[in-house]
Amino acid sequence: MKRKFSGQWAGSAGSPVPRQGRHTIGAAGRLTDDQQRILAVIREMAEKSQLSLDGQGIDWGISIPDALDHLIAGHANSDAAYAAGAYYRALQHIIDCNASDPADLGVYSKPATFFSLLDKELLRLGVSSDFLMHDHLFSGPPQEIPFLIPYPMDGPHIGMFPLAKAKPAADAYRTVLDLADKSFRYDLKILIDRLEFEHTEWEYATNKIDWFDSDTIFFSITG
Repeated sequence: MKRKFSGQWAGSAGSPVPRQGRHTIGAAGRLTDDQQRILAVIREMAEKSQLSLDGQGIDWGISIPDALDHLIAGHANSDAAYAAGAYYRALQHIIDCNASDPADLGVYSKPATFFSLLDKELLRLGVSSDFLMHDHLFSGPPQEIPFLIPYPMDGPHIGMFPLAKAKPAADAYRTVLDLADKSFRYDLKILIDRLEFEHTEWEYATNKIDWFDSDTIFFSITG
């Protein structure tokens, strides 16, 4: 199964949940008109995802739209064996609709294995462990969500990376790019370019837009 990595940078300073999404989760019955409008888009995405699962014969024991309703109500209490997948996919849609600048990073047959090996290669070349990506890609949702969301062992997955580390990480990667094993260079260059772009956009917005408060890159691993 291949998984697509798509990153969205969003969140408020010191609080990595996208602002509208932060107020949507657990806000059933208290949504503003704007949040209701965004929720309608999220629900449409959830329904399309469920249709895709149905077409593949995949049953998580709870539908993605129902999982979305649970998150909006403020819980993730389904006892279905694979409910975690539905909750994470619904949360991905919440993030997608409240974040900004979605971008695909790549398609990998075994992303956990690939980024684990990439981390080992970067460590071998002297890159600080602070800048390694594997644990960030699989870090799970923000801790400030006020209830437990079960972790789906087989995905999908959600990850986060601080925007403040984007430029230092890109610089560290670029320093060792030509020394890295050839099998990693193409993907490492894509990651460098993406991180540098995110840093440039973040730096400009932070200095020029007074209401801007984003501080986090979100990663969605789908399949």
